[in-house]
Amino acid sequence: WGRHPSEISAAWGAQRVKGLSIKALLKDMFRKVFKKKGNSKQVETSLIEEFWYPKYGPGHLWETVAAKVVEAGGRIEFNAEVNGFLMEAETQGTASEKRITGVKVGEKEYSADYVVSSMAVKDLVGCFGNEPTDDVAKVAAGLPYRDFVTVGLLVKKLDLENKTKFKTLGNIVPDCWIYVQDSSVKVGRLQIFNNWSPYMVKNPDETVWIGMEYFCKEGDDFWTMDDDSRIKMATDELVKMGIIKSEYCLDSCCEKVKKAYPAYFDTYAEFDLVKNYLNTFDNLYCVGRNGQHRYNNMDHSMATALRAVDCINGNDVSKDDVWNVNTEQSYHETKK
Repeated sequence: WGRHPSEISAAWGAQRVKGLSIKALLKDMFRKVFKKKGNSKQVETSLIEEFWYPKYGPGHLWETVAAKVVEAGGRIEFNAEVNGFLMEAETQGTASEKRITGVKVGEKEYSADYVVSSMAVKDLVGCFGNEPTDDVAKVAAGLPYRDFVTVGLLVKKLDLENKTKFKTLGNIVPDCWIYVQDSSVKVGRLQIFNNWSPYMVKNPDETVWIGMEYFCKEGDDFWTMDDDSRIKMATDELVKMGIIKSEYCLDSCCEKVKKAYPAYFDTYAEFDLVKNYLNTFDNLYCVGRNGQHRYNNMDHSMATALRAVDCINGNDVSKDDVWNVNTEQSYHETKK
């Protein structure tokens, strides 16, 4: 996160370990010792060892969604940056109701019955111009994020021995991801894409695609580094940790993601000011990780969107229900 832990809200830690207890750990341990087959849906989220995964990765899911939207008569505008809104206010008695009537994209304007936003709250409030009060604008502008760079390396093999009982293609270690605790390197996490799905690799029994994940801040030295330097640094770090030899590398790439993680410090403590302001727009629904500035997993992020649709359709769901996804004391996956 680039900050000392004392600066980070306890809400972040509490959210990531919901339901995890000594009792849950012991129960899971005895289940494994006595080889009892448990239903993974009854296991606490942090202890789940198997789950469904799209054949060609998460992008496969959203490409399918996009195709269904078009098939149903919808239209998707790619590379279209929203830069403003058209608004109107109606006064009924003593109550004032605001609505978004249109969305501005460059010089174009699109009329809107409903607006479902998953864009970063910081940017969303910025699109309202001078409409928000100064305190709301200040809190929104100060919301922090952690940015993210993945360096992908295609290698011949890994110098890691599979000492587990799990069988894998090429007998590589079975991990999907590995958190790196070595403070002498910058990489924070490794992804082994072969193990997520072998269909994501052209020759999964002969080569390994590794994703080296770097957490950084837009504009810092690592973010602005050229790709060749980043790839060399990533390769050198893998060699230093004894995971590969430099001559194993066959191909490489870099992917940069802005605002990958909404963070829980700076003006986050005053986030309710922004949330209450956004709720004054009757037809605006904020969904997803960045849309709610909440470090949700993908399931929870999709659940916020489904709740928004229920709310629009009048299915006895309110905006509070949209915002309240993942604020309960246990993950919803453990209850299904």
